[in-house]
Amino acid sequence: MSDAEWQVVRDAMPVPAWLEGRGGQPEGYCHRQMHDAVRYLVDNGIKWRAMPGDFPAWDRVYAFQRRWGATGRLGELHDRLRGRVREDAGRDPEPTAGIIDSQSVRAAATVPASSRGYDAGKKVPGRKRHIVVDCLGLLLAVMVTTASVQDRDAAVPLLRRLHDRYKQISLVWADGGYAGALIWWAKQKLQLTVQVVKRSDDVKGFVVLPRRWMVERTLSWLFRSRRLVRDYETLPVVHEQMVLWSMTMLMSRRLARRGT
Repeated sequence: MSDAEWQVVRDAMPVPAWLEGRGGQPEGYCHRQMHDAVRYLVDNGIKWRAMPGDFPAWDRVYAFQRRWGATGRLGELHDRLRGRVREDAGRDPEPTAGIIDSQSVRAAATVPASSRGYDAGKKVPGRKRHIVVDCLGLLLAVMVTTASVQDRDAAVPLLRRLHDRYKQISLVWADGGYAGALIWWAKQKLQLTVQVVKRSDDVKGFVVLPRRWMVERTLSWLFRSRRLVRDYETLPVVHEQMVLWSMTMLMSRRLARRGT
């Protein structure tokens, strides 16, 4: 990270427990070094044991990433950066609408057979990441499942997670794969309106669909990180954390360029 980007990340980082008298002890390594190491792994898609010698030992970096994901510090950092990006764009920090979609990715040999599947529609063996983004394309919720899980089936726990976290969201745009009983369920159980944006039958060739293009752009942003081009994680929750790291990198760079 540049000095400007580190200033952005440092201001958004959660306060350590030991500074607030809640126990624990200071980290043994500099937070900037640890963040740079994890970001290097996500951006370049290397193995943990292939961590360059410029960074701390790979097992210390792995323990840092695992601890930040398990304690919720990574999610807190991500949400704070998203709020700052939304404020910089002249919007309220808390979103009121979202767009949902999914993306199938091939799984590496490190992914156990019990957590991988086959997407018959895309002809992709591996896993599927389901995401919800706001109207700027910033991530709101992510869930990783086997590739064989249908979009409308995975949307039930994903929308429930979205509703528990963001009380102000009342509208979610989706494609035709989410039509059917999911619309009624979301309205009755979560008071969420799922609006399907369909492609017109009389249109030929490529056409930009309203709202849906934003989540498609976010899915393409994730492919900038080589760690997310293919699923290398043993646990699906670790893949979700890698998605958060990738979006954190995108937002911190954006804020650093704008000097906010």
